[in-house]
Amino acid sequence: MTRRPVPSRHRIAAALAAVALALLPATPAQADGIRTQQWALSSMNTDQAWRTTKGEGITVAVLDTGVDDRHPDLAGSVLPGKDLIGFGAQRGERAWARHGTAMAGIIAAHGHGSGSEDGVMGIAPEAKILPVRVILEGTDKARDKARNSRGNALAQGIRWAADHGADVINLSLGDDSESAHPEAAEDAAVQYALAKGSVVVASAGNGGEKGDHISYPAAYPGVIAVTAVDRFGTHAAFSTRRWYATVSAPGVDIVMADPDQKYYQGWGTSAAAAFVSGAVALVRSAHPGLAPAQIKKLLADSARNGPKGGRDDAKGYGTVDPAAAIKAGAKLRPADLKAASAGYDKQYFGPGPAAVKKDSEPAGWLAPLAGGIGALVLACAVVLWRGGRAGRA
Repeated sequence: MTRRPVPSRHRIAAALAAVALALLPATPAQADGIRTQQWALSSMNTDQAWRTTKGEGITVAVLDTGVDDRHPDLAGSVLPGKDLIGFGAQRGERAWARHGTAMAGIIAAHGHGSGSEDGVMGIAPEAKILPVRVILEGTDKARDKARNSRGNALAQGIRWAADHGADVINLSLGDDSESAHPEAAEDAAVQYALAKGSVVVASAGNGGEKGDHISYPAAYPGVIAVTAVDRFGTHAAFSTRRWYATVSAPGVDIVMADPDQKYYQGWGTSAAAAFVSGAVALVRSAHPGLAPAQIKKLLADSARNGPKGGRDDAKGYGTVDPAAAIKAGAKLRPADLKAASAGYDKQYFGPGPAAVKKDSEPAGWLAPLAGGIGALVLACAVVLWRGGRAGRA
């Protein structure tokens, strides 16, 4: 399959899906053929968690390339959102909402057809998706315009989502280039969202084979940063290893929905973050009074397959287990937001980064449109199934 190098110099929207998709001829498949390939659901004890809740009453903001609300697996689950880019591909074009739709599907897809037996199922199928467009697809012809712009879409998007009822904010994006560094506006936006009660989840980055550079927004204090594992629970080689890793989640051979109504299989910490956002939706639905800091600690304390010593930079505290978190959460008392957020004044959630050589320090100005350089998930995809188009508007 053909690949293109991933751009890594600027924090830009054009970075998502920067590797060409490899498509095979569409082959018919039974609906259960798709579901059986969703190994992540069983690995996360989803059926057990669903005995308590499927995410009812929870809104998950997906800050991404947009979400196709016409996809049958998401029909009725996508709320009116916000476009903070204002240019680039439009609805119906190939370079629109592919990555965002995939992430929304991982979080809250409910299948379709009679009894919803067709299509994919998300981890929190009764949750609602609040789409906020803050980045462009890598194939968008407007990426050069984005590269040269100096907007602040990510910070604005985080604040907008928090102000519009987001219980969870999913950030399957990031910059893990050599020049990556924190942006004050983004950091402040994250703290604003946490203070308003929104749990913020971000992908740890896909730089595991490229130097493990720090990725933002994953490294901001208070964020639940997610690394990727495969179906055997093994750390994925591409997944960034850093001090900010909180938990891990499936990120290899993940089935994803697409606006073209085909299903793709891809990889990345983008997918892992989306799974954790769905897991948080389940926990919040079961225990709506818990504060973001409580939920972050709850996920860490209830994680499975924890590394030796309790935590490491590759997997955080282990693989997220929403069923275990829901059970453990029943023992907690809701905390005052201000008190629960007291620890966010610390620079790092974990012990902090190891000393680095001077020439490896992150430097340079980040183009403020949030990019997906460290969080590719459509990097190597293969079409699995072509659905009927009768349901598309």
